[in-house]
Amino acid sequence: MSFAEEFEANLVSLAHVLQKKYALLRDLDKSLQENQRQNEQRCEKEIEDIRRGRAGNVTANTPLTQFSEEALDEQKHSVRIADEKVALAMQGYDLVDMHVQQLDQYMKKSDEEMRKEKEIAAESNVESSGEAGKAGEGRRGGRKKTRLATAAASTAAAAAATTGMSSSGMDLDLPVDPNEPTYCICNQVSYGEMIACDNNECKVEWFHFGCVGLKEQPKGKWYCPDCATVKKSRKGR
Repeated sequence: MSFAEEFEANLVSLAHVLQKKYALLRDLDKSLQENQRQNEQRCEKEIEDIRRGRAGNVTANTPLTQFSEEALDEQKHSVRIADEKVALAMQGYDLVDMHVQQLDQYMKKSDEEMRKEKEIAAESNVESSGEAGKAGEGRRGGRKKTRLATAAASTAAAAAATTGMSSSGMDLDLPVDPNEPTYCICNQVSYGEMIACDNNECKVEWFHFGCVGLKEQPKGKWYCPDCATVKKSRKGR
């Protein structure tokens, strides 16, 4: 049985217990009111007798300064009934408070479990995104025909063009990360606009526009010079 089912069952039991205690409280309250009414009547009569100086059960030498034993017993009984009502009320309060504390503990535990589940889900999403990104790189960048290089590489290419150097003979003086992959027949890093060969078995894959004599994106499929030669030789057979 889960905590929620157990708590619901306890709530049903709590309702029955409280109903019995409240019924007993009503009975005690009725008894207290009746006892107080009788005591008030008795006390009023005794006060009247004291005023008239004719209390039947008091001798002439006894000062009339207190109520009879019956009146005092009724007052003590009223106090006992009131104490019982207070005890019942406290018992009901403690029962309800205990269930509230149990519910608070369950809510805290539930919130903690939900927080952990969200953290695990977030970590899983991050790992999945990382694996998807690596897989995308392995698939030749989604076979996009062109891609832009970094700002630093573009700046270097523009500077080389200004000095009259051809793209195929360009010598980049900028520091290059030794771990950065190289491309094209020039065996240089990615810069400027590049194009991918449509031959899935191409060993080079990506080429700089200038290195293969392109000025703009060609329409349809494009093959690098080596793959184009192999393709033509296969057709000639």
